[in-house]
Amino acid sequence: MERLDQVGWGEGAQIISAAFAIAVDRRFRDKSLQDIAEFVANTRARYQDGSELPALAMEGMIRAVLGEAHLVDDIAPDTAFSAQIAILGTLLHDENLTDTQLDQFIQQVEKTAAEYM
Repeated sequence: MERLDQVGWGEGAQIISAAFAIAVDRRFRDKSLQDIAEFVANTRARYQDGSELPALAMEGMIRAVLGEAHLVDDIAPDTAFSAQIAILGTLLHDENLTDTQLDQFIQQVEKTAAEYM
C-alpha cells in the first residue's frame, strides 16, 4: 500500500474499489467458496484487530466481484471500505509483485477507475 501511495493514488475510494475488484478477480476466479472462506480467515488472523473485521461481509464482497452483486446490498460503506483495504492489502502482499508487475497493476487500476469516474 505504501508503494501505491508513492505513485499518487491518495485515498480515492473509486481507485481502491477498482484495485480491489481487479485483485479479487485475479485471485479468486474459478476458486471455491471454501477457498474464499479460508482466505478471509487467514486475512483476519494477520491483523492485530482482525477479529473485528466482519468475515461474512468480507466473503460477500469477494463473491460480489465474482458475480453475486446482491451480497453487498446490506454492507455499510465504512465496513465495505475497511474490508476492501484489508483484503486488498493481503492480496497484494501475497502476490509479492515486482516493480514492473506493480506498475502494470497500477496502470490497469487507473484505466479501470477512469472508466467509472
